[in-house]
Order: sequence, then structure tokens, then C-alpha cells
Amino acid sequence: MVKDQLNVLINLAASDSTVAEKEAKVIHVIAKANGIPKEEVDEMLKKPKPIGNLDTLTEDQKFENLYHLIQLMKSDGQVFRSEIHFCEQVAEKLGYKKGVVAELSSRIYSDPSITADRKLLMDKAHKFLK
Repeated sequence: MVKDQLNVLINLAASDSTVAEKEAKVIHVIAKANGIPKEEVDEMLKKPKPIGNLDTLTEDQKFENLYHLIQLMKSDGQVFRSEIHFCEQVAEKLGYKKGVVAELSSRIYSDPSITADRKLLMDKAHKFLK
């Protein structure tokens, strides 16, 4: 995961005007797993950058972005309309139809330690590519 992908997650977390503690924890867990230091993540959380061009990502990277995005959306136990809307916007920027968010969110768990069948999810997401 590159910092641009992490920035997408940070933007989602901030889309309801506040980054919940659980959302920040999930972002830190994902960042740590990808070798991004806590201090750097804290700085990114304070000043999220606009989302850049996502066209250069591979199909696998697009799916991973979408997967983590939906996981983060569910991490605080509350899903706000603004978060769903943001996920749909990012999904479209990634080259998916909006419906991919509803299709995948029922199968992605908020707890990062519970992993869903990624192959099945990737197959489902593929059907939503534009």
C-alpha cells in the first residue's frame, strides 16, 4: 500500500466531519502492516490531501483500495450516508459502478482480523468494472 491509498482511507474517515477512534485505529493497523510509521499517519490524519489520480492502479490495487475503504467505513459500527456516498465516489474513480459498494459491504467485516473470501469478492467486484 502506498501513501496515496492510505490517504483515500483517511479521506473516508473524515467524510463525516470527524475521525472516530476506531477508524483511526484501523488506519493505523493498515499503515503499520504496510510499513508506514505512526507519526507519519498522525500527520496525514491532521491534514488529509485531496485524492489524486487512481487511474494508474492495477486491477488488484483498485480492489484492495475498495476492500480497505469498505472495511474502514464499517469500522466504527456506524455507517453514515456521507460515508456510503464517499465510497461510491471513490469506487467510480477506481473504475467501478456505484453498486459495487452495496454488493461488497454485506460481505466485508469491520474487524480486520476477520478476513472474507477475497477471491469471491474480487470476482464479484470485477462484474462492476466499467
